[in-house]
Amino acid sequence: MKRDVERICSKCVTCKKAKSTVKPHGMYMPLPVPNEPWTDISMDFILGLPRSNKGQDFIFVVVDRFSKMAHFIPCRKIDDATHIADLFFREVVRLHGIPKTIITDRDAKFLSHFWRVLWGKLGTKLLFSTTCHPQTDGQTEVVNRTLSTLLRIVIKRNLKSWEDCIPFIGFAYNLTVHSSTNFSPFQIVYGFNPLTHLNLIPLPIKE
Repeated sequence: MKRDVERICSKCVTCKKAKSTVKPHGMYMPLPVPNEPWTDISMDFILGLPRSNKGQDFIFVVVDRFSKMAHFIPCRKIDDATHIADLFFREVVRLHGIPKTIITDRDAKFLSHFWRVLWGKLGTKLLFSTTCHPQTDGQTEVVNRTLSTLLRIVIKRNLKSWEDCIPFIGFAYNLTVHSSTNFSPFQIVYGFNPLTHLNLIPLPIKE
């Protein structure tokens, strides 16, 4: 059954059209590899989305560099650093605790005085990708590209419905085996994969 699903998915016309092409980057210096979940993370935003039915037009992407687990948090372009920090504490810190390091680009929100002082007081080290090599971390860039592809596949014509799809896309992403770890993010963080309908529906018994 697994082989049949993989074969069908590999031939999906919608998926092939939605996948983006990426030009190869120049050489860059990779970051040290973390040794436990949710101590070293990266953050970024997906921009240029149509305003959703709930008024959101950005996605705040947070990636654990160890497990590759990601949280996709709808937000707005006008949200300031204070609001982004509030989202982070409500959606990420309550589940995984305070990180040791945070890697971001040089977005104004991440360069603000509030943002720097907040994490300085909490003991978290802030690292910024360079202008020449925004792919210094690379992981968030790959996750953003994957999320953009999944959004194009799922929402199709009803563009304003993207926010309603985000929880399900996030679940599917974290349930998928990552090529660099050979495990799903769920397996690495929690030690098991959550059940899905495929686990609960009985398979037909061959007579």
